[in-house]
Amino acid sequence: MHAGQVAIDVALVRRLVDAQFPRWAGLPLFPVRSAGTVNAIYRLGDEHAVRLPLLPSSTADLEAELEWLPRLATAGLPLAIPEPVVTGAPVEEFPLVWAVYRWIDGVPVAPGGPVDDVGAAARLAGFVRALRSVPVNGVPDGRGVRPLADDDDAVRSAVATLLDPGRAAAAIAVWEAALAAETWDGERVWVHGDLLPVNLLASGGALSAVLDFGAAGAGDGAYDLLPAWCVFSGAARDAFRAELGPDDDAWARARGYALVKGLMAAPYYRETNPAFAALAQRLIDASLAWV
Repeated sequence: MHAGQVAIDVALVRRLVDAQFPRWAGLPLFPVRSAGTVNAIYRLGDEHAVRLPLLPSSTADLEAELEWLPRLATAGLPLAIPEPVVTGAPVEEFPLVWAVYRWIDGVPVAPGGPVDDVGAAARLAGFVRALRSVPVNGVPDGRGVRPLADDDDAVRSAVATLLDPGRAAAAIAVWEAALAAETWDGERVWVHGDLLPVNLLASGGALSAVLDFGAAGAGDGAYDLLPAWCVFSGAARDAFRAELGPDDDAWARARGYALVKGLMAAPYYRETNPAFAALAQRLIDASLAWV
């Protein structure tokens, strides 16, 4: 998917695990299929998963998770979150930090997937509220700190390249409404920053877990309204908005965040990760179709 991506396969992961954590040497190991873009995931036995960055630049996200997830684990969040177990050391054949986590059962959520949509919307909104209530002292910057206006040139270029004239005009209208909205007031709250379907798990027909905190940090809470444009639709989308109660300016910024994310990801992953490219396209389509 990426230039400079590290080569990872079962044989490599087996050697890393056996050498550094010999107590797990006899456990089955196999790759986990995923639309994710930053890490390779391997299931290790019944209880664990091995997570390895695909790029050297991705190690910062993993290291941030390893620091902050144990602290968030004590916050009483209403959905399960990843639990790091041990950290793997860099070695010559894989010179990056890696980690073993507890395995979380479930299936990735997809629009129209195996969840009660309105119930899932309420549960995810409750998770966002609870996350926002966690103190942010010492937490690094997260999504939304960077002003939307900084992406203006990139957005206009992507719109001109990717969209037909009618949709391009609609996209520019959405984008200009986001830029015209009152800017973030600087009140920092915990933001997950990547509440996409691939990072949400359902179990037993209900939303059960939130994965991938590599982008998490303190920023604009409007960024975590992203599921309105990539997870929920109809009554569930209305419920998600009603539960969180953003003002019109926060909603317009969030719609702008969704448009940016979709426009930047769709062409990048079109050939190498069609599932993620389709998700990016959904962000674009939904941000243009619904206010």
